[in-house]
Amino acid sequence: MPDSRLTGSRIRDRRLAQGLRQADLAREVGISPAYLNLIEHNRRRIGGKLLVDLARRLEVEPAQLSQGAAQALVAGLRDAAARVAGGVEVDRTEEFAGRFPGWSGLVASQARRIEDLERLVETLSDRLTHDPHLAASLHEVISTVTAIRSTAAILADTSDIDPDWQARFLRNMREEAQRLSHSASGLVSYLDAGAEAREMQVSAVDDMAAMVEAAGYYFEGLEKPAVGEGEIAVLLDRAEMLRDRGARDLARTMLVRYLADARAMPERPFRASLAGAGGDPVRLAAGFGVGLDAVLRRMASLSESGLVVCDGSGTITLRKPVEGFALPRFGAACPLWPLYQALGRPAQPVAQVVEMPGREGRLFRCVAVSLPRPAASIDAPPVQEATMLIEPVEEAFGRALGVGTSCRICPREVCGARREPSILGARV
Repeated sequence: MPDSRLTGSRIRDRRLAQGLRQADLAREVGISPAYLNLIEHNRRRIGGKLLVDLARRLEVEPAQLSQGAAQALVAGLRDAAARVAGGVEVDRTEEFAGRFPGWSGLVASQARRIEDLERLVETLSDRLTHDPHLAASLHEVISTVTAIRSTAAILADTSDIDPDWQARFLRNMREEAQRLSHSASGLVSYLDAGAEAREMQVSAVDDMAAMVEAAGYYFEGLEKPAVGEGEIAVLLDRAEMLRDRGARDLARTMLVRYLADARAMPERPFRASLAGAGGDPVRLAAGFGVGLDAVLRRMASLSESGLVVCDGSGTITLRKPVEGFALPRFGAACPLWPLYQALGRPAQPVAQVVEMPGREGRLFRCVAVSLPRPAASIDAPPVQEATMLIEPVEEAFGRALGVGTSCRICPREVCGARREPSILGARV
């Protein structure tokens, strides 16, 4: 049976085999960690000098990473088959690809296109529902159209209007038309930004999330033993995505906490303890004498696991995404997440294997805990903060909990936690 891995998957496997961090490999070949992440998940084509540079650093021939077009076609067909409930002769995939390579390429291409469109629907729905800039732009356009319509109605329904007033109304219509043209052009430009994260950042939290995602929640400058908070100022100065003081303040708070975690749990001893503890965060917390939330953050910084932090209102304040587990950029997430269960059980860890909706039904092990943040004063009410680690798993021992991203884009019809109908319709 031919190897079914794609080029990006081969790069990722080779990198992991050498113990290289994604951020380190990206820096050595001159690209961003986010772009390398897209390559490793087969979302960006690769060739030419970049492929040669990656092969040289990974100590393999470029052909070992790029060869296997037939295998890639078979892999694409199998991925497409995995997205449907059944009725597909998976055992005859190679035969079909060999006899009908053109049709096979079409099927695989359409399956990838469907997956891309589903992600696009999620992103656009999230923006339409919660993006304040988009809502303000639409309101501006509608208000201008209404003003033009009212002025036009006066001119059309009044036969003996004074010439001076007529000239004034016409001037108002011209000004409103210019305003409409400007607003519409701005709205089109904003929508044309598509899924580019830099163009879609609309809040300080969003800016900080872009910084976290670009770094993979691993800040090498803060991992050195003798580093001080001066390195935090350097990181903030280099972070172009932090566009205002609010974003910089949030990022500074995040980095100060990251530095404290790195000092309490240095990378090399933590990795060794992680292997010895079998990945048990409770044992690690006891061994290092820190809170469980700090261990979850540290595990996320030193692995490819995802991380979500929310405050007592349920608002997500920090997110490190992981492939297959969609995180909403605005508004509330799925209330069934262990993250929110932990808010109702302070200081008590919550561990649960969850299944995200979709034809593939990806599984993740989530570990969450809610702990109080330091009080601002002695008479201030306690403020809870929940932290959740998200680790991909291959199988669940027992029944996995079906969750989603948010109600608006969740296709699960039967759900006691649903707040509003889904725009995708019931499918699972």
